Amino acid sequence: MESSQCGSTALERLPFNNTALNKLPVDDSKEPGCRTVPAACFSRIRALQPLVRPTFVAQSQSALALLDLTVQDVLSNPLGPEYLSGSRLLPGSEPAAHCYCGHQFGLFAGQLGDGAVMYLGEVESGTHGRWEVQVKGAGVTPYSRDGDGRKVLRSSIREFLCSEAMAALGIPSTRAASLVTSDLYVSRDPLNSGRRVPERCSVVLRLAPSFIRFGSFEIFLGRDDFSGLQGPSAGRHDIRAQLLDYVIETFYPCIQQTHSNRKNRNMAFFREVMMRTAKLVAQWQCVGFCHGVLNTDNMSILGLTLDYGPFGFMDRFDPDFVCNTSDKKGRYSYQAQPSVCRWNLARLAEALGSELDVAQAGAVLDEFTPTYEAFYLCIMRKKLGLVRKEEAEDRELISDLLRLMHDTGADFTNTFRLLSRVPWPEEGHSERATVGQVVDLILEQCASIEELKVANKPTMKDRELAMILSMAQTNPVMFGMVADTPGVSQQLERMGRLKELLETDQDELKRKQRDDWIRWVSRYRRRLAREYDGTVDLSLIKKERLSLMNSTNPRIVLRNYIAQNAIQAAEKGDFSESPLGHPHPLKLV
Repeated sequence: MESSQCGSTALERLPFNNTALNKLPVDDSKEPGCRTVPAACFSRIRALQPLVRPTFVAQSQSALALLDLTVQDVLSNPLGPEYLSGSRLLPGSEPAAHCYCGHQFGLFAGQLGDGAVMYLGEVESGTHGRWEVQVKGAGVTPYSRDGDGRKVLRSSIREFLCSEAMAALGIPSTRAASLVTSDLYVSRDPLNSGRRVPERCSVVLRLAPSFIRFGSFEIFLGRDDFSGLQGPSAGRHDIRAQLLDYVIETFYPCIQQTHSNRKNRNMAFFREVMMRTAKLVAQWQCVGFCHGVLNTDNMSILGLTLDYGPFGFMDRFDPDFVCNTSDKKGRYSYQAQPSVCRWNLARLAEALGSELDVAQAGAVLDEFTPTYEAFYLCIMRKKLGLVRKEEAEDRELISDLLRLMHDTGADFTNTFRLLSRVPWPEEGHSERATVGQVVDLILEQCASIEELKVANKPTMKDRELAMILSMAQTNPVMFGMVADTPGVSQQLERMGRLKELLETDQDELKRKQRDDWIRWVSRYRRRLAREYDGTVDLSLIKKERLSLMNSTNPRIVLRNYIAQNAIQAAEKGDFSESPLGHPHPLKLV
């Protein structure tokens, strides 16, 4: 083995061990095409589907380092684009696709699986531990259904950039090590307009300790009452136990070592997954990130951000922000993400079935919301530089800030960044004069009256809205019941805000907004003053506050227009567009 590797390159010497395929049942069928795959967690991929003239678009130095590789190792290998796009077999790799199910938009969808992703294997890095290596967009698998297994440059750039941007923000995420494009084209409808255009096939090399997800355990579910579908391995509790053992032993070794009783071990595992999920969604909320497709098949069993599709970072703060155009009812809106994550955890508990104690699993689920809120408040206090004390009123201070940001159309990222400029309260200084400058900066990036009118226009159909307003006159009791439902309540709030906007003008609005911001900033400064109790040098507290705020509040996030600029440049063959302020954009972090 050693002698055969003497002339090999760093890429060709990657130490694959492929533990998942050795420890879990694998479908070895040679049957071509898409099919139901029973009694297996993976299916082997028998034939590679090479790209035409693959070429590198981008590499992430920090992600490649997880495999003990450098960008130079990748670029200096003439076969690099082929290896890292799944067009040529890396020595030691064993191509396969993972079988999983999922609840999509609340309904059980049956078998899904890796329809455009190919598992290559797992690499054991001496420095960074074990990493599963995947190529996304490498062609058809047994789980491709009606798809072609390909991804295009547009979606691949978004996945590459956001994976690395999230990691740079310190948010747990799968990683993107490289991006390859090609002269192979597929037909797509990018604007959902019915007009299909040819787009370049592209492949992202993805890394994670594991890509196992909540939906991986749903392949054992019996027939669903609503959809009539069932998992391909329904009733195979022996394989479910095997998969659960593998996940806990491999990725939660402390839990495995601490518990000799199986049920106790499994409950500790479920609680840890709940904790990681609660922390992850709290981190999302605190940077204004919206995933867009929080189905159970997109929820990592390790608490990672997984599968970047129609994601979006909010510009102006809007709790109802939806980044997925197909999510007409706002199931996966920004403010719905915590409750959806809890719902998905409940589906995981159902999938684990008798491996968990039902009553204890319910108790763990009940812990989710307070756990999430604790993580969220902790991060939000850091965003406001409140490091010395935790006060009950902090929750109200934060919620009032967000309400004010929403009412004034303030930019989420920029506003938090600007709050570090709020001066520390000093006695004898005029409040308005002291905070006026920073308030003016905040107001500069708030929405105009016309933008606010558009943002507050009710989204309900005119006919439905007219019926509800008529009901207010003809049947007040029924109206009261209907008005309390979340959807209608939201529409009535929008109407109320729009009415206020229609009755004012730009100058009057700005005066009111300025007064509202001065009032909130003054409250914030009074809270800051209580951070100092005389036991520590005040200058140290001031320095600590600024350092914490500037390290917690990102200056730049991957806004949609930034990603779009990179995409448009790349589609013209220009890979030098700098989306995150780096001289070489697509070589991030």
